[in-house]
Amino acid sequence: MTDTTALYALRFPDGSLSLYIDEQYAQDRGIDPSRLVRIEIPREMFISGTIQDIREYVALQLERYPQQQTGTA
Repeated sequence: MTDTTALYALRFPDGSLSLYIDEQYAQDRGIDPSRLVRIEIPREMFISGTIQDIREYVALQLERYPQQQTGTA
């Protein structure tokens, strides 16, 4: 059993971000999957954290990807 769960994220120019459970879900909503960044969420946070906790964690992790493309708002 893994200790993380993956989410896919896309940061927009205004600093906001969208989270997707998988690439297919994002694609179904018109997002190009190649623009997503896969973020591993600690299992404990995924199970018992709030969505705000997860969004803040993802935002911090995205700062490690300075080359990440942004979406269009």
